Amino acid sequence: MVACPGMGAPHAPRPGGAARALLRPASALSAMIRGMSRPDRMLEDFSHVPEFTGYMARVVDQVSRLAPARRRRIVDLPAGSGVLVDALRAHGHDVLGADINDARPDFVHADMEAPLPFDDGAFDVAICLEGVEHVLDPNLLLRELVRIVPVGGHVILSTPNVMNLYSRWYALFRGYPYQFRPSLSRPVAPGERRDRGHVNPMSYLRLRYLLEHFGAEVIALDGDRAKRKALLPLLLPFPLLGRLLTGADFRRPDEPPARLASIRRDCFSRPVLFSRSLVVVAQRRA
Repeated sequence: MVACPGMGAPHAPRPGGAARALLRPASALSAMIRGMSRPDRMLEDFSHVPEFTGYMARVVDQVSRLAPARRRRIVDLPAGSGVLVDALRAHGHDVLGADINDARPDFVHADMEAPLPFDDGAFDVAICLEGVEHVLDPNLLLRELVRIVPVGGHVILSTPNVMNLYSRWYALFRGYPYQFRPSLSRPVAPGERRDRGHVNPMSYLRLRYLLEHFGAEVIALDGDRAKRKALLPLLLPFPLLGRLLTGADFRRPDEPPARLASIRRDCFSRPVLFSRSLVVVAQRRA
């Protein structure tokens, strides 16, 4: 299934805009509520991102950091219209696009809701951007992504960040996370080749647990632009208070403290608290 929500460039703030937001949080709240009421766009059978987005730029940067100046064998699934495939090829990598949309003749047909048609350890890096939230069984997809990289290989994922401050605020009013309103999903009959839409919100905690279960360790977090920056003065006190209240939540006597301390640090990190799309980099350990 392919879907990547379109992301426009953020508007440049007017001079003094941050100060006005601090003095008039009610105005920021009113703007946020108006923004939540915009009509939905019609879904196509397969949604594509026509432009190079912020989360794609972060992923290209993360790939470059894994081994500078080294050519890597990479699969991008779902490849959509091939924007990321072309960007990574321009950096000298050997990149295969995979999807069910048959958008380009150089793509391989691969369904994220079935075993992937690749050998064990076939790629140095497996990339899945804005895809895991579209499948019925993310466990299968994550297991397959880890399987097709060797020990020491990497899996890079992005997904709408349901743990950022704005999404939590949005859910307080709506009961569901930002980018997961019911109109963004639809029934798909067995065997039908269509995008389900956003059906599976994936928190950082759930992604990390599943990746560890399948033998991969999270080694880096990244993210694109923050959402609704004008609301930050209103929302920032909540994670500050959360750090004081959650200490006992990350301690367990039967486990060494390092892992839970790492999770706590990530939960209060900039990518988790602020980014619209969360980028997770994991390395296969077993």
